Amino acid sequence: MGLDRIIDATERAKAHAEVGYVDFYSEALKASEQFRAEYDGYLNVVKSAQMPLERSPDGLLKHIINERMQTKEMCLDIYMHFIPEGKKSGKHRHLSEEVFYVVEGSGYDLHWDVNFDCVDEIEFEWAEEPKRFEWTVGDFVYIPPYCAHQHFSTGPGEARLVVINTRIIKAMGFNWFEQLENCDY
Repeated sequence: MGLDRIIDATERAKAHAEVGYVDFYSEALKASEQFRAEYDGYLNVVKSAQMPLERSPDGLLKHIINERMQTKEMCLDIYMHFIPEGKKSGKHRHLSEEVFYVVEGSGYDLHWDVNFDCVDEIEFEWAEEPKRFEWTVGDFVYIPPYCAHQHFSTGPGEARLVVINTRIIKAMGFNWFEQLENCDY
């Protein structure tokens, strides 16, 4: 028997050594079967009356699509953000990028860009001075990943923003989401 075969046999024995057994694969098959059965009952159409309001630290939100609403959409969370004239949203940051579309009102955003380095561990720093982005009805605004951001409504009237972000990052284990300041209304 050659040396390569002895090493292969030794490695094979190690791979089959008693280390404890689990049912991860079988359990995943059962969970997928259960999910598929439940998914048939999830919503294709979400009626306005099925979209709950929430007074959150970020402000008044109407959830259009949320992972807890049992909709067919599995990747995005979407909500309408209401900001009264002269008021500001909370300030927060999250690892997923975000976009919003201005349905009503006008105002501006402040974005504190993130810089990071990864030598021995990940180190984050945010810009001292924010960038300012003016917006009005019909505008589409992009917010980069982990950028601290805040919305300001300048009027006239209430601002309504349709905000969209992905929940894929969260499913990957990067549910880094921090509220830095609460809204002022």
